[in-house]
Amino acid sequence: MNHTLRTFDTAEVLAREAATRWLSAMAQRDKFTVALSGGRIPKLLYAAVVAQAQPDLFAAAHFFWGDERCVSPTDEESNFKLAAVRLLLALKVPDSQVHRIPAERGEAFAVQQAEAEICRVADLDDDGQPVLDLVFLGMGEDGHVASLFPGDTEALESPSVYRAVTGPKPPPRRITLGYPALAAAREVWVLAAGEGKKKVLRASLVPEGDTPLARVLQSRTHTEIFTDFDLA
Repeated sequence: MNHTLRTFDTAEVLAREAATRWLSAMAQRDKFTVALSGGRIPKLLYAAVVAQAQPDLFAAAHFFWGDERCVSPTDEESNFKLAAVRLLLALKVPDSQVHRIPAERGEAFAVQQAEAEICRVADLDDDGQPVLDLVFLGMGEDGHVASLFPGDTEALESPSVYRAVTGPKPPPRRITLGYPALAAAREVWVLAAGEGKKKVLRASLVPEGDTPLARVLQSRTHTEIFTDFDLA
């Protein structure tokens, strides 16, 4: 079994438990590197973290993003803005510990800068991939994670840490971590809530699954999955 499935009664309870576990994990390391995600559940997660956290716990935390839309950091579609407003400002995290993807400055520049920054701060494995302490992933109803979408065969072969992609939903242009970086992370936690995702999550957990989430699971020895529905 290459994953642990944790089931909760509601998305709110899920978020509180993930927050508690995240804070506990950070307390055990002198430096903690984490990649955040966008979506509905992170809003609940960030609120739960702010409610529970002692600000000094984040003194050595460095924040990255699993993916970002090619929009301004003040745009409502920005994953950075979601975290900045609901988490980083509330905890008074210094700018020097926040490493956003500068997606509004053009895709080539954003990819280059994001990769250079994450490789400067995080530990690296033998293949030059950043070894993040924790990556948070959401999951779409098509099984996509970060901005790794079904049908993106190039992503399966690419060794890039970050790459530019086109998604099926607006805004379509995005920057995303690649499969190798997700495989290299010490911990990956998937937060998947909502009945509309039950079928694709079940399909992702079988050994022969071919969704993007399934590809991530198959590349790792262990992944934590938090969900609010029972697959039994």
